[in-house]
Amino acid sequence: MQSICWTTRLLSRALRSGFSTLIEPNSKQKPHFVSVACGFPKDFLRSKYKLGKFGDDAWFTTEVSGADVIGVADGVGGWRSYGIDPGEFSSFLMKTCERLVQSANFCPKQPVTLLAYSYCELLEQKKPILGSSTACVLILNRENSTVYTANIGDSGFMVVRKGEIVHRSEEQQHYFNTPFQLSVPPPGHGGNVLSDSPESADTLSFPVKDGDVILVATDGVFDNVPTNLLLDTLKECEGERDAVKLQMTANAIALMARSLSFDSEFMSPFSVNARRNNIHATGGKPDDITVVLATVAI
Repeated sequence: MQSICWTTRLLSRALRSGFSTLIEPNSKQKPHFVSVACGFPKDFLRSKYKLGKFGDDAWFTTEVSGADVIGVADGVGGWRSYGIDPGEFSSFLMKTCERLVQSANFCPKQPVTLLAYSYCELLEQKKPILGSSTACVLILNRENSTVYTANIGDSGFMVVRKGEIVHRSEEQQHYFNTPFQLSVPPPGHGGNVLSDSPESADTLSFPVKDGDVILVATDGVFDNVPTNLLLDTLKECEGERDAVKLQMTANAIALMARSLSFDSEFMSPFSVNARRNNIHATGGKPDDITVVLATVAI
């Protein structure tokens, strides 16, 4: 019962924190996102609720006059065995991206540059913030109704229009279960730690249309929820501008990912990929889960 109550409290907080301001459209309204967020840490007992974080995952949504921006990052959990909090790196990366956007110190066509500036601030900290993280950032440029994306690693996004996936990110992996990542290693250990540059991010740009649904999420979602289930859920909220209803869909995706991640009998996407790499696996992959869900309103 205590676990159920804790889950309910966390979800309630996620609901409150996930809402974005709903802007009523009109004929002169430039395109914008209606966005919400939901997620869960892998370990409820060890994690404390903090706005913009679910376990080692971090996220943000923000807007300025010319752009809407969404970002997610997944701190690499292996650092915990070295006494390093993996969530600090991902959280700093996303908070810095958000601050740079709000200060208009970014180009709405260059998410890679936004990530690079944020990463540079990590490198320049007097007290090093050690660790590593994947990252995915999307910028909706309101002036040309185009989304620009940058993705490093195995977080990512999916765009649904008229019941079909029209755009999606590609995973970047060095080898199975070892994604590309931005890193700040301990002094003297740089040669032993994977570290990719922001410029290695996979980039895309594409025009968006009114009603498009955009899912931005960490691998806790994509490793556990098959594409067909995600599509079936996302296409039901195409054109949705009611933030409450959109939040219900985000909750459903996060809860589905959470449930499947602990299902030992389910052949998850992670298990399928493991078998393709000659690793026998069955079941989901318990992980932190972050869902940022947006629709395009014009």
